[in-house]
Amino acid sequence: MKSGLVLSILAAAIAPAFAAVVPRQANGNLTPITVKGNAFFAGDERFYVRGVAYQPGGAADAKDPLLDIEGLKRDVANFKSLGINTVRIYTVDNSKNHDEGMKMLADAGIYLALDANTPEYSLNRQNGDTLHASYNDVYLQSVFATIDAFAGYSNLLLFFSGNEVINERNNTNAAPYIKAVTRDMKQYIANRHDRIIPVGYSAADVSENIVQQAEYFNCGEDSVRSDFFAFNDYSWCDPSSFTESGWDRKVETYGNYSKPIFLSEFGCITNTREWGEIAALYSQNMTSVYSGGLVYEYTVEPNGYGIVEVGSDGKITPNADFDRLKEAYEATDNPTGNGGYKPTGSASECPSESEDWEVDGTNIPAMPRRAEKFMNDGAGDGPGLDGSGSHFAGEPSESTATPGSGNPTRTPSPGATGGSSNGGGSSAAAGLDVPLRFMGMIAASVLFGAVLLF
Repeated sequence: MKSGLVLSILAAAIAPAFAAVVPRQANGNLTPITVKGNAFFAGDERFYVRGVAYQPGGAADAKDPLLDIEGLKRDVANFKSLGINTVRIYTVDNSKNHDEGMKMLADAGIYLALDANTPEYSLNRQNGDTLHASYNDVYLQSVFATIDAFAGYSNLLLFFSGNEVINERNNTNAAPYIKAVTRDMKQYIANRHDRIIPVGYSAADVSENIVQQAEYFNCGEDSVRSDFFAFNDYSWCDPSSFTESGWDRKVETYGNYSKPIFLSEFGCITNTREWGEIAALYSQNMTSVYSGGLVYEYTVEPNGYGIVEVGSDGKITPNADFDRLKEAYEATDNPTGNGGYKPTGSASECPSESEDWEVDGTNIPAMPRRAEKFMNDGAGDGPGLDGSGSHFAGEPSESTATPGSGNPTRTPSPGATGGSSNGGGSSAAAGLDVPLRFMGMIAASVLFGAVLLF
């Protein structure tokens, strides 16, 4: 009787701790995507990004499309009709749970390429002073909270650490800050989560420095190198061809690049979009270097790029661009086998300072001192879309980083699926580590108290 009572007390005491480590799962799990050489893989099968940019209302409109469940149901049907496997979302609310929306995507076989920034929590490239001030602990807390909110979903494909921060010939001084954010995100994922999630940058195709950008984000130690390089390319304007568009020269330029490359936006609207680039992008002319791309964009916004119209009643009407895109995808299969990818490769040489590249050397900012605690303690709740912003808040970096400072303190499994969808924004890893750490202490205290009772 006494031993049974002790066990009952012990079970009652430990149960809440166990409850705290039970992760919420997103059903319909897809195989997590990994990086091997210069390509993406789903298990042992080469993965090509076939997708669209998905931000109804436009990228500057701070709304989370994954929380509009009725709208997402409507749009997933069109995604399936197109035959895509990826959507890119630019803005999400990192204070909310995304189980339902992410499950809906997973059930349709769709991965998410997610920007970690929002309009109010991002680097401010206005000038050197605002750029430095905006790389601060408040900003990184929001970025890390976004990681926590999505890392547990197996259909999370990757994170973008920035989008077109460098958009001119003369603002390449932002590059070290972008690289620092990429390093910080990689380190946070390695420290706090159970699988390696690719992190990289989405660049503007600035002709004067796009090659330097690719080289810079792939140079240096592994801890500071991007896991992929993506760029927004509108150079194929129909009628065109692989050679007329210059895509053949780009394949040659990036031929020895050691990380996956894909188009984070494409789809010129200068003339009628016939989508001839689809056949080229997924042909063996390109797949030894490129891993697909994302059409810009799903809904018609004031810029005129969308492939569906949204009526005042919320109903969707696909336009002629949608129909032609669907036909192009249906007519284009991925290459068989591995597409000629390169399984090994080395880091790029860091570009030299020049008139078009304002970065001297390889130094990047050290993580802001107040942000270091997040590596062990987790980010906590995200500010969501109603936060006051980070551009002029918090503590900026005070020094340059020392080599190796971005290395994680533990190494996650490349193929692990993670454990928690953790939509509330607190760290998935923290939800596992802290209760386990104290479970033994709880058990010991209860047993000691029970002994005293007898």
